[in-house]
Amino acid sequence: MEIKVAASAGFCFGVSRAVALVEQLVAEGQKVCTLGAIIHNPQKVQELEEKGVRIAASPEEVEKDEVLVVRSHGVPTSVFEHIEQLGLTYRDATCPFVQKIHRIVAEHSRAGETILIAGDKNHPEVQGIIGHCVSECYTFQNEEELTALCRNILSKNNKPVCVVVQTTFNKNVWKKSLKILQKLCTNAKIFDTICNATSDRQSEAAILASESDLMLVIGGRHSSNTNKLFQICREKCPKTYLIETAEELPAEAAAQAHRIGITAGASTPASIIKEVLVTMTEEIKNTTESEAEESFKTLYEESVKEDYNTDGRVVGVVVGITPTEVYVDVGRKQQGIVPIDQLSADPNAKVEDLVHIGDQLDLKIMKTNDQEGTILLSKKLLDAQKGWDEIVKAEEDKSIMTGVVSEIVKGGLVVMCNGVRVFIPASHATATRGESLDNLLKQEVRFRIIETTRQRRRAVGSIRSVLAEERKARAEAFWADAEVGKKYIGTVKSLTSYGAFVDIGGIDGMVHISELSWGRIKHPSEVVNVGDTVEVYIKALDPEKGKISLGYKKTEDNPWEILKNQYPVGTVCEVEIVGMTPFGAFARILPGIDGLIHISQISSERVEKPQDVLSIGQKVTVKITGIDFEAKRISLSMRAALDDAPAAETEEAAENEETAEEPAAEEGTEE
Repeated sequence: MEIKVAASAGFCFGVSRAVALVEQLVAEGQKVCTLGAIIHNPQKVQELEEKGVRIAASPEEVEKDEVLVVRSHGVPTSVFEHIEQLGLTYRDATCPFVQKIHRIVAEHSRAGETILIAGDKNHPEVQGIIGHCVSECYTFQNEEELTALCRNILSKNNKPVCVVVQTTFNKNVWKKSLKILQKLCTNAKIFDTICNATSDRQSEAAILASESDLMLVIGGRHSSNTNKLFQICREKCPKTYLIETAEELPAEAAAQAHRIGITAGASTPASIIKEVLVTMTEEIKNTTESEAEESFKTLYEESVKEDYNTDGRVVGVVVGITPTEVYVDVGRKQQGIVPIDQLSADPNAKVEDLVHIGDQLDLKIMKTNDQEGTILLSKKLLDAQKGWDEIVKAEEDKSIMTGVVSEIVKGGLVVMCNGVRVFIPASHATATRGESLDNLLKQEVRFRIIETTRQRRRAVGSIRSVLAEERKARAEAFWADAEVGKKYIGTVKSLTSYGAFVDIGGIDGMVHISELSWGRIKHPSEVVNVGDTVEVYIKALDPEKGKISLGYKKTEDNPWEILKNQYPVGTVCEVEIVGMTPFGAFARILPGIDGLIHISQISSERVEKPQDVLSIGQKVTVKITGIDFEAKRISLSMRAALDDAPAAETEEAAENEETAEEPAAEEGTEE
């Protein structure tokens, strides 16, 4: 039995963010209440209830000492207004992708446009979207409802139309709806707001279901996106089951399946997916020998019905491994032999990583030798056939594929994907041109198929296409959540003469050189280097141009704040002379802050010019006699500091001065 779990199974970004917020508030000791179930998964909801999280059907049910969390589906504007009127403490966990839809419909409905929403009008997310519309709005779930809307309602008014989509809407239905809109509603402004994660999840589930004898969709029965996954998988695999927990596993059907695919809705915790996998694994381990023999006998009887010519397929169990061949039992008298070079299309793959004794392999018969009693088999050819079918389908539906970079060749990379060699041109291998390809070797990468030559079975892919889409998604999530003052931990990506560019989670912002230090610097490298991890905050945002200005300097490090707190007027301190003018000398109090010792304050005696008494670099004691924080000017006095010195110190200084002068006088007398 082979079990394959979809890579995209489990929590989506929005749900994960909402659940994490609730768990964080609980960990902080807050009393938490959610407006409706935070997630469409009864097991996770029960787990949170056991931690004290309460569910409220409306804001009126929330107690004053509770923190109300608005779930990821979002709510109408009127609900937020009601929460504010009640004076409740709340946190908004609305998914950033849903918030984007709210902004779109709010803007376009205020402009008097008619809003069309592709989605289930009874779903909380769609109800929330409707609640942000101030003009006419309508919903549709399929092509028939959309056609009726276009002909019966939209055709009767000349208002512009704005169309948005529920984030978990069925991608295939949306594609058909687009064609109708293009024909019947040519003035429509269309926003494809299906969440990328949802689209990828649905595409991956469809491919996995088409390869499986039995398909399991894990998730809450009240979850819209889980039910859509179930419908998509059932079209590809008739034996598709929707289960909420491992206890609902269809044991009898699973025991008869050779390939089982597993996916899960966006509201399904990883712990439940793991529980299902562990339970299935234990059931396989506990299968008795007689059941295994019967199962193998059935498999054999099914396989012998096939025509055993050179195009036939068989299932074999690995019984022996040598440096050059793998021996398999295919349920016949002949010994099955798989040459090492027929195990995988990856020339760098090691036999010990590919097969083990007892493994079950799908194989293609290359040649039957009845005289020697052997069957020459290939796993590589069968993998390539199945893999090629997936490649062709991926090109058609633009789904994302995953593979490992096996070679760096002239002009690009070779990626092994399900037994098929896919060429990635250098121009499509990285996010930007000119990046090194060396660090991609042996790495798993995600890409799209952009071209196939079916006659020669050649495929060309693009990693950049996926990276650009992911970056766009991160950018949308960032702009949905970004606000001035918000702090981030980022990585310095590059330096210029005028500042540093910092990656704050897939989005780059710039720290101007003036924001790197309170003191003057000539180049950003005096403060940060490429690769440094830094804490920054947003100073300004320009969504239209996509520009983000970041701040790095901390208020507590501001030398003027230090001066205010530690050096008030009247403070006597030691300073260093850093500059001279005809009217006085400048002295450094703190790095970045200089004060002026006026020529009249240098000495109690008359001074013609500061250079007669002072020199650059000399350290002297001064008293701060005045500070103008607005003009950033500080007045210092050496005279005042001397006047404030204790009498004993003054007398001692005078004695030292006399003693210092005596030798000079004696020396002059002797001469």
